[in-house]
Amino acid sequence: PKQKETPPIVLSIAGYDPSSGAGITADIKTIAAHGCYGVTCITSLTVQSTQGVKRVQPVDGRFVTDTLQELISDFSIAAVKIGMLGSAEVVRVVTAFLQRHPVRNVVLDPVLRSSSGAELLEREGVEILRDRLLPLVDVITPNIDEAAALTGLGVHRAEDMQAAATRLHEMGARNVVVTGGHLDPPVDLLSLDSGRECKVFKQEKIITQSTHGTGCAFATALACNLALGKNLIEATSDAKQYVTLALRNAIEIGSGRGPINHLFKGST
Repeated sequence: PKQKETPPIVLSIAGYDPSSGAGITADIKTIAAHGCYGVTCITSLTVQSTQGVKRVQPVDGRFVTDTLQELISDFSIAAVKIGMLGSAEVVRVVTAFLQRHPVRNVVLDPVLRSSSGAELLEREGVEILRDRLLPLVDVITPNIDEAAALTGLGVHRAEDMQAAATRLHEMGARNVVVTGGHLDPPVDLLSLDSGRECKVFKQEKIITQSTHGTGCAFATALACNLALGKNLIEATSDAKQYVTLALRNAIEIGSGRGPINHLFKGST
């Protein structure tokens, strides 16, 4: 019998959202939707639903280190998505892990607070992320609020994104996607190769309550597309398309901000 081709293995290092709109359990759905195989490392547990984050419990740093070590010794990782890290200690151990094992196609989604306003990373953690983790990754995908928090610049309009991307490059970021899904019309800016090339992606505004997990899904889809061998422009474009369709096909679940439909491809 013909040997089945092994799907690319994508590692998600992120938090656990019990409502599965974001975090690890959403990442598994996104990775499966792209025909890749997902392996995971949980960085923090949360108590949350569509109504917001109620509580955060970071995982012990040693436990995260051991998990990552175990995975890297067993699998050939084609891409990594880093989401919520939850504590300075976890930022530190993930940084150390990437220094020891330079993996390719590392996408950092700098999750600093939840859409419901809960702080998800303390100041010390943000500083380590900015100073030490940022230069180690291939692409960083902040939304406009995260771009503002990391750079100290005001990012309110499409025009402000370029300045924020430039500052992030100065801080050591190789490639930057500033996502502006909250803007109307929504615009994303991809700044490549330390700012030598720039591309703007525009799309329609989709009116829906179910927007929980869009940032997560975008970063994970981007990692999957890179794992599948696409270049950064194609990968960004396809990841945007994936999120747009997942938003358009979102289902109303829960009484707050529902999740996007990660597996819409398989549904009619």
